[in-house]
Amino acid sequence: MPDVAVGSVVSPDVELAKSLTNAHAKVTAELSKLIVGQNQVVEELMIAILARGHCLLEGVPGLAKTLMVRGLSQAMDLSFRRIQFTPDLMPADITGTEVIHEDPTTGRRSLTFLAGPLFAQMILADEINRTPPKTQSALLEAMQEHSVTVGGKTYPLTEPFFVLATQNPIEQEGTYPLPEAQRDRFLFHVKVAYPSREEEREIVARTTSAFEATMAPVITGEEIIACQKLVRRVPVPDHVMDFVLDLVRCTRPKEADQKLTFVKELIEWGAGPRACQYLVLGGKVRAVLRGRFHVTLDDIEAVAHPVLRHRIVPTFNAEAEGINVDNIIDRILAAVPRGEPSKII
Repeated sequence: MPDVAVGSVVSPDVELAKSLTNAHAKVTAELSKLIVGQNQVVEELMIAILARGHCLLEGVPGLAKTLMVRGLSQAMDLSFRRIQFTPDLMPADITGTEVIHEDPTTGRRSLTFLAGPLFAQMILADEINRTPPKTQSALLEAMQEHSVTVGGKTYPLTEPFFVLATQNPIEQEGTYPLPEAQRDRFLFHVKVAYPSREEEREIVARTTSAFEATMAPVITGEEIIACQKLVRRVPVPDHVMDFVLDLVRCTRPKEADQKLTFVKELIEWGAGPRACQYLVLGGKVRAVLRGRFHVTLDDIEAVAHPVLRHRIVPTFNAEAEGINVDNIIDRILAAVPRGEPSKII
């Protein structure tokens, strides 16, 4: 669980913050060579990476999710591996395994660790919900601990390390839904929508012609780590922190104010403390990307949907009435007062 400092803060390095803002603009420009539109998705991926978190991407096939992640790794000069999750995938297939190695000189045999595809800086876990829980748990250790344990030995992963997992929202046969504990490890749940008509026209024009895009790295892994440390020094005003607490606590049926009757009717389980942490971290990154060194309420509202949508379990009544999680978040955002510390809870 990440640590979020809420007491005294250190003034951020202004020059590093400016370079981060410039790097964001350059990464977006580089990705635009490959990806048409999807600016909000790109920004949310950038926020998750700079907040040292992982992302769950949801979208129908053909929306360039793989291409987007691969392009992002190239623009950030990070090693990239794509893992296609299938029902027969075993933990050793992603973590690696120990093999018997024979020394040609002495003839002695020893166990040698052969690293799996998890040993890269940016991992695309494609269709993560298609693999059994045993393999999902192996990925969970890598996400949480940034390490892999094989044969009783723990091997650290190269930093920075990110997992960007995809889910297909329409084909659920033969899938293993992610347990709530694992879903909670993802900083954002990002929805990849269909392109607009003009964007789709541009996509077709590019992909059916001789057009070729060349990506250039604009930020390195070392710079990303420095930016991750910078983000945690961005101050958060008290009224913004109160807004975060009110917002998350309003998602819990047993803790929400009695005036918010719809919460008990529509929500089975609400978000935990990790949601507060990720709202603050996401807000900090968004503020720096916009050239500010303090978090505003707008920053929190901007990241509320990707942070909360996979941490709220709707009731049967909500699903029967066609009310999705995003609709519930909209109603909670409208109900929580802005400005001075709230007295709602």
